[in-house]
Amino acid sequence: MRILSTLLALFITLTLSSQILTPVKWKITAEHLEGDEFMFIYRADIDEGWTVYSQHVDEGGPVPTSIYYTNEDAFVKIGEAKELGKKKTGMDPIFQMEVTKFTSKRPFIIRQKVKALDYSAPVKGELEYMTCDAKRCLPPEFVEFTFDLNELKGGSESAGSIAAVSGTGDITDVKGGMLSPVTWDIKVVDKGGNYDLVYTATMEKGWNVYSQFTDDGGPLPTTITFEDPSGLTFQGKAKEEGHRKEGPDKLFDGVNVIKFLDDQPFTITQTVKVDDNTKVYPGYLSYMTCNDKTCLPPTDVEFAFDFKNLSSGLADASAVATPKDAPTDGIVLDQRIPSIVSSYADPKADCGGEVVEEDSGLLGIFIGGFLGGLIAILLPCIFPMIPITVSFFTKDTKRKGWVNGLIYGLSIIIIFVSIGLAVTALLGPDALNRLSTNWISNTLFFLIFVAFAISFFGYYEIALPSSWSTKSDQMADKGGLLGIFFMAFTLALVSFSCTGPIIGTALVQVASSGNYLGPFMVMFGFSSALALPFGLFAAFPSWLNSLPRSGGWMTTVKVVLGFLELALALKFLSVADMTNHWGFLKYELFLGLWILIAIGLLLYLMGFIRFPHDAPLKVKDIKPSRWLGILITAGIIVYLAMGFRINPDTGNYMTPKEISGITPPAHYNFFNPPPAVDKSIKAKYPSYTKCAQNINCFKDYYDGLAYAKEVNKPVFLDFTGHGCVNCRKVEDKIWVGDPIRNKLNNDFVLVSLYVDDDEKIEELTYAGKESNYKKMRNIGNKWADFQVTNFQQNSQPLYVMMTNDEKVIAKPIAFVPEFDEISEYNEYLECGLNAVK
Repeated sequence: MRILSTLLALFITLTLSSQILTPVKWKITAEHLEGDEFMFIYRADIDEGWTVYSQHVDEGGPVPTSIYYTNEDAFVKIGEAKELGKKKTGMDPIFQMEVTKFTSKRPFIIRQKVKALDYSAPVKGELEYMTCDAKRCLPPEFVEFTFDLNELKGGSESAGSIAAVSGTGDITDVKGGMLSPVTWDIKVVDKGGNYDLVYTATMEKGWNVYSQFTDDGGPLPTTITFEDPSGLTFQGKAKEEGHRKEGPDKLFDGVNVIKFLDDQPFTITQTVKVDDNTKVYPGYLSYMTCNDKTCLPPTDVEFAFDFKNLSSGLADASAVATPKDAPTDGIVLDQRIPSIVSSYADPKADCGGEVVEEDSGLLGIFIGGFLGGLIAILLPCIFPMIPITVSFFTKDTKRKGWVNGLIYGLSIIIIFVSIGLAVTALLGPDALNRLSTNWISNTLFFLIFVAFAISFFGYYEIALPSSWSTKSDQMADKGGLLGIFFMAFTLALVSFSCTGPIIGTALVQVASSGNYLGPFMVMFGFSSALALPFGLFAAFPSWLNSLPRSGGWMTTVKVVLGFLELALALKFLSVADMTNHWGFLKYELFLGLWILIAIGLLLYLMGFIRFPHDAPLKVKDIKPSRWLGILITAGIIVYLAMGFRINPDTGNYMTPKEISGITPPAHYNFFNPPPAVDKSIKAKYPSYTKCAQNINCFKDYYDGLAYAKEVNKPVFLDFTGHGCVNCRKVEDKIWVGDPIRNKLNNDFVLVSLYVDDDEKIEELTYAGKESNYKKMRNIGNKWADFQVTNFQQNSQPLYVMMTNDEKVIAKPIAFVPEFDEISEYNEYLECGLNAVK
């Protein structure tokens, strides 16, 4: 329970943040060294105060930086990956363990030397990393990269190139000649007891190398790293000689740097005492070189000191090529993303449709939150507090008691609305829309709801740390406006075991609906209902006499809410199941589980099932109010069971209208498969299938368009989603009508494009407008981009009538709650058909 409470507290902490943070920018490059050898370089520029973790972190702590390759058989690694930067190892206050991390003082760089084995395909992969500051951590993120080793090599061992991959995933391949403006000579000088390690750089005209002691925030300082320095004692700091220049550098936005110019060699001398001369001491020198216009990526020079034989080894090192004539746009666009926006500007027919925003339903969200607040009042954490709190206010004059009660109620509203505002600001409209269909978030919501249900059943309590309420209570003792505010804050804290699941349910519901202002409105409604009794009873204290006494009925309310939480949990698991094509939670199983949950509630109300806080209950002791609940529950069971009836016209299950959009679509089932489609059409167009109400449809735009040309029919585009509630409402309430189903089956070619389909695709890389390229990871991305590019709409459903030569017939229509009559929809379709004729 402590872990669960910590996770919930972390959720609340995250919701209180008000901005999306991107404190780490990655630049990923590769360089050709010689022959078949290459260097992969991963550089992170870290904002002030943030850190990124090493590749070598023990389990149980932060996510280590990791690099994954999709085709590792194309190369072999030469040695371990080397890490450069401002490294810090020690106890981490966030993870309470020893970790190795790299701070913002210098860029964090990983260098991996490889030998290519296969040049037939580019090397692709992802870099995973996690970043934290002193108080918080951001979720792990991935940065994709591609290295074309064949182009890098350039067909010759004397030519090379660099491939750069930015942190956003934009890919640019740049060819050019190999630049080696710096050469290093490394030697050992015996000083009689001690040794001088001498590193000398000779720079070509116009190039410079940076000091070991240059300021943070600028270029990478020259660094010398030994793989195992044990056996060496370093005598003081290394000495630097050469033409030294210090001052602001325009290449690094005026950061003060120390660099050595090309007219003299740059020499670093480090005196060491050798305690063990039987060992060979390998290592590498890392440096960065720039001229007045550009810089080359950091380069390693490897060495190995053998003091027994007074020799030094120097591995050949080649600098990378400077990008020349780099293309301004190296993004590969998928040319098959259709663009019909030009024909949409002047639709042929005025059929009454219009591209409208989906109704926000803010009033409905407020009412839902308000009802949740009224339910919360009845729970044992809050209901007994009403007379106690109101009595405290009415000790003074009636006017003062009323004013204090009003301030108390307003304080409750401010506290809970602040949570809603934080969630709104943190997520924003795009993130809210992604939450509604992402299988990970929906699976997480399922688990959260199950945890809430078990809590309501009384097996444990979800509570915040007691120290929070103690400190808040101490502040409340100070009196005045501040004291009243902290009285309300104390109520919010101590009642969390009851209100937490309701708040979590409400926030998850509206957040997953994609409504931007939903979290604010639902918390406004919830807090208004919660504050109402305190204000009213403070103004009219005599009403307290009409309140029912606290008792076991409050436990019953909690348990009933637990059963509702279980039912809602299945909705989120269903969305994850459909978007990821798992295929296990289909219509019959979903509806059957709901019926079982309702039967469980019925047995509980009748006393056959008991939970930890329930007293024994005999049927003869059941009160009228509980019998009413039993009758309502029995009616719900019968109503749900009606969902297994078969519509004789469509051959589909008849989903009860009130739960349409919550259950999986009726055609997504185990035991009532749709009629077989025409095999000859299916063989030619693989996406041909049966969609809602067993209507023939295509799930690929290109298949549907080709077939429409073949049969000379117009196209009916249906932008939909597996998790789209309003799409199911239209299909179950409107498409079920004979006129609609006949037209979609016989007069149009229906093309249903699922914008939340998680099926992976390989042929696409990027798509979108030049200013907003997006990676196309799955089928859903592809159709969502199609919808936004052509119709400037990202909500579903959206319906478009178009000719088979891609001319929009009439203005598209989106879902409008009032637009739910079969006759109106039928008029829209007839208008489009008449325009085509």
